[in-house]
Formats: sequence, C-alpha cells, structure tokens
Amino acid sequence: MKPTTPLRTFNFLYFALLAMFIPFLPVYLDQQGLNPAQIGLIVGSGGIITIIAQPLWGMISDRTKTIRKVLLLLLLCSSVVGYMLFASTGYSELILLAMFVYFFLMPIDPLTESLNFRISESAGISYGSIRTYGALGYGVMALCSGYIMSYLGPHSLAYLFMGIGLVSFIVILAIPDAPVSGKPVTLSSLKNFLRNKETLLFLILVFICSVPARMNDTFLGVYITELGGGTELVGQAWFIAAGSEIAVFALSFWWLRQGKELLTISIAAAFYFLRFFISAWITDTHMLAYLQILQLLTFPVFYTAAIQYLYRIVPEEWRATGQTVLALLFFGVSGIIASYAGGAIYEVFGGQTLFLSISVMSFIGMLFGLVLTRKYGRRS
Repeated sequence: MKPTTPLRTFNFLYFALLAMFIPFLPVYLDQQGLNPAQIGLIVGSGGIITIIAQPLWGMISDRTKTIRKVLLLLLLCSSVVGYMLFASTGYSELILLAMFVYFFLMPIDPLTESLNFRISESAGISYGSIRTYGALGYGVMALCSGYIMSYLGPHSLAYLFMGIGLVSFIVILAIPDAPVSGKPVTLSSLKNFLRNKETLLFLILVFICSVPARMNDTFLGVYITELGGGTELVGQAWFIAAGSEIAVFALSFWWLRQGKELLTISIAAAFYFLRFFISAWITDTHMLAYLQILQLLTFPVFYTAAIQYLYRIVPEEWRATGQTVLALLFFGVSGIIASYAGGAIYEVFGGQTLFLSISVMSFIGMLFGLVLTRKYGRRS
C-alpha cells in the first residue's frame, strides 16, 4: 500500500475530529447552560494553551526525531480527554477538560502538515492532493455531528470523538515516519524575523483580518441556535463552508498569481466584510447557513495567499519560523482576542452587534491590505 493512502485517510479523520471540536464545542457549551461570555472565556483560554502547546510538542518532536510517535501519544490522549469533555456538564470540569483537549489535539495540526509536505514531496505528488482530504473530512463530520447532536443528544459526541480518535491512532501505525529537521523558534530568531518592516506590516494585516474570522468561527453556531436553528443546521452551515474550500485549495496553483498576493488578501477581506455584514441582518437560519458558501472566497483564498506571500518576502532560512509565527498568529493570538472580546460583545449587545463589529474590522483589513498593495504589491 502506498504511504499516501493511509496519510490521506488520517487527514480525513483528524480534521473530522477538529470539525467536532472547533465549531461544536461552543454549541455544546451553550447547551450545557453557559452564557456567551463563559464560552468566550473557555475558547480564549484554549487559544493561550495552543500557543504554548504547539511549540512545545514541536520541540519534543525535534528532540526525539520523530513525528509519528508524538502523533500516536497526542491522539491517544486527545481521544480519552475528548470523551470526558463531551460527557461532562459542570462548568469547572468543562474548563479543565477543554484546556487538555486544546493541549493535546491542536498541536497535531502542524505535525500533520509536516507529514503531508514531506511524504507528498518524496512521492512526487502535490501537497494539495493530500490536504484536500482534510477539508473533506472536516465538512462531512461537521454535517454528521449536527445531526447526531440533534437526534442522539449532545453527549453522543463523546463516543463519536473517542471512536474516530482511536481509528486515527490505528491508521497512523501504517504511515512511515518523517524525522524533523527544522529548527525550533527561539527568541533571537523571532527578533531577527520581525525586524523587517514589510514582514511586520504583513503580520499586522493578518492579525486584523483573522480576529473577525475567528469570532465568526466561535460564535456562528451559537448565533444560529439563538435564532431558532437546531444543531443539524449548524452542521449544514459548516459542511457548506468546509466543502467550498476543497476546490479552492486544490486549484490554488491555477488561480493564485505570483506578486498578486496582497491584492488577493484584500479581495478576501472584502468578501469577509460582505459575509459578516449580511450575517448581521439575516434572521432566517437556513439563509444564514447557505451564506457560508462565501467561505470559498474568504478563508482558503486569504490563507493560501498569505502563506505564498510570506514565503516570498522572507529569506529561505526564516521560512519555518515565518510559517510558525503565521499559524500562531492566525489560530492562536487572534483566537484568544476573538473569544474574549467576542464573548463580551455577544453577552452585552447580542449576536447582531457582534457580526456588525466584525464586518467593520474586515472592512478595515481590506483598506489596510490595499494600502500595502500600493506600497509593496508591485514588486515581483
């Protein structure tokens, strides 16, 4: 059996776990009686854990010269703690267990991407041909999780999460290992990396655009249920969003132009603005779910262009550092602020004001992106 076959299967299964955790944790917490501020506190604290855990487990992988063994440990711990999380109801228990899931589950992502890149390179195939299965797994499981929660109850996710986690553990055994050779991020390397003005401005742009995106990721499901939609509709919304990403990621070699990345990011920010502004005024939950088709013009376009631009402006020896900083900024730092601030806004002013606020932030991101396009975008 080709090594890419179990790797594709693992991508499908791992991102299926993320689909249960990222969009449905807030919904699950809401059904346990937590208010938006409490939900934001848990998700935001999880972002802090992610910032600590990803470099830590990356360093452990570097020191032990193995990715697969680290993944096996993380998957086993994630499966057990994830089961306990979705079986719990107490506020203190939910906080503690959610932090452990963030600590074990989220660091799997960069390690998986390392496997994807190294094995696809050695097999002579495109990275996107493997990563596409992750988007497919995310979309399918988001759809299934919504229906399962609706018909079997929220605690049914406990068995589903553990089951998929253990299957993923078995699949990993069939994947060849890939020793890590990259250097871990250090304080001195970060200082050198951030001295470049263009790099710093670019990371500010990423931050401005990523905060509203992460607020939407955290509170979309809560907003749909508040408007009267069921968990199955939340699943449909995320299925539409994740499904729309597949072709965009797979065809990025065709639509993404060298030297046009900043303009592309600005266009994605414009569609983020449109998506969130419309969301604020929609009261029909089905229309809100269908609106998530605009994901195909937002996240995959934004993130693919951001990675390519980063690789173009930094020296080759700083690319590993740059990608780590980009991931931590988009999924970690922005997630913390998005969850804390978003939860407070939602709790005090409601969902409509939250979506109007993030639409304004996306509009500011679009304007800032156009300014950077004018300043740096003409350089080939």
